[in-house]
Amino acid sequence: MTQIQHWAVFIDNQSNKQGYIRQFLTEDRPPPPLEALKGKKGALFSKLALDNFIEEEVRHDQKLLTPSTSQSLLSMSSGERKKTLLNYLLKTKPDFLILDNPFDNLDRDSQKRLKIVLTKISAHIAIIQLISRSSDLLPFITNYARLVFNEFLVINDLSIIKPKKRKVFNKGVPQALHHFYYSHEYLIRFKNVSVSYEEKPVLKNINWEIRKGEFWELAGKNGSGKTTLLSMVTGDSPKAYGQEIFLFGTRKGSGESVWDIKKNIGYFTPSMVDRFRGYHSLENMLISGLLDSIGLYIKPGEAQLRVAREWLALVNMEDKKDSYFHELSLGQQRLIMCARAMIKHPLLLILDEPTAGLDDASAALVVDLVNKMAAESHTTIVFVSHRKEPQLEARFTYQLESTPEGSIGKVVEN
Repeated sequence: MTQIQHWAVFIDNQSNKQGYIRQFLTEDRPPPPLEALKGKKGALFSKLALDNFIEEEVRHDQKLLTPSTSQSLLSMSSGERKKTLLNYLLKTKPDFLILDNPFDNLDRDSQKRLKIVLTKISAHIAIIQLISRSSDLLPFITNYARLVFNEFLVINDLSIIKPKKRKVFNKGVPQALHHFYYSHEYLIRFKNVSVSYEEKPVLKNINWEIRKGEFWELAGKNGSGKTTLLSMVTGDSPKAYGQEIFLFGTRKGSGESVWDIKKNIGYFTPSMVDRFRGYHSLENMLISGLLDSIGLYIKPGEAQLRVAREWLALVNMEDKKDSYFHELSLGQQRLIMCARAMIKHPLLLILDEPTAGLDDASAALVVDLVNKMAAESHTTIVFVSHRKEPQLEARFTYQLESTPEGSIGKVVEN
């Protein structure tokens, strides 16, 4: 019997990943080293595949992945969704599986469980792992390649895929145009906050105090309530009302508007990128962060133009001020979105999964920028990630730990 070959294909944010997947699954044209898979049945395990199933569920109420249950994909954690998709794909009895960064958005325990399952099925299904982060390499894979845009290059020495020495941010963080004057010690205070959804406990007796200028990491397993906790800060959750939550010196629900809260906050999560699909220049993108608008609809002033150009210089993109945002690589887009969220020097900057989906080099650049913003400003930063970024210099971690009564929180000083 011919031994099954498994491949890791290392990609970066310049790789034509979608073209490679299409070549495999739609055109039945695997690259020469994988010609044995020509004519074989393949399946795709990816965020894109999940998004398509979610869209079908939302638009047409078609529960293709969960036909025998009432639970929707949207109500599941990232780990539950991926487990459901994998089970569905295995029922189709594929000859090979393309795994597109399978560990993105998974906590460490979920990653371990998925590795065990994938190792088991590798005995009878060929695995092709598209991999952006070298630490995600599956242990049973012994064949390696790189996808350099469209070119498939076999590699024998894994040392060549280690991140190159990255650019440094030589300039200082630009000063704010306007300063937020705040006299209280605490920005955020949660006192014994508990949250349930349809009688399902999510958070239990959360006590968390965030002071001016602190640098926090918010951590926890999939489904532990990180999103719920953040939504009560950003003003988007009705679950915050009636609780002892103090935001920027005011008790939640005491007459403040959502705008009163959000004007003090800079916020970025990767899903925000979809709002900027039009023709937005980088200069205009950054200036819109000063105005909390999606797009720029006024003629900017000289001071606004100056600070936008200073931020572009900081992230080594001063020559791209008139380039369109959608023309940038994924890593460059994340740097611009982090700068956009920080440009007004808000009292609180929330970065929700800013490194998700990035390759090693791009993720390291984003972490370097966040560390620099924390060190050279008075802004309080909360960095949220499923993945432990080893170079992140957060002073404190607020760790959510799941229990049957809801997640409890504890403070860890790093």
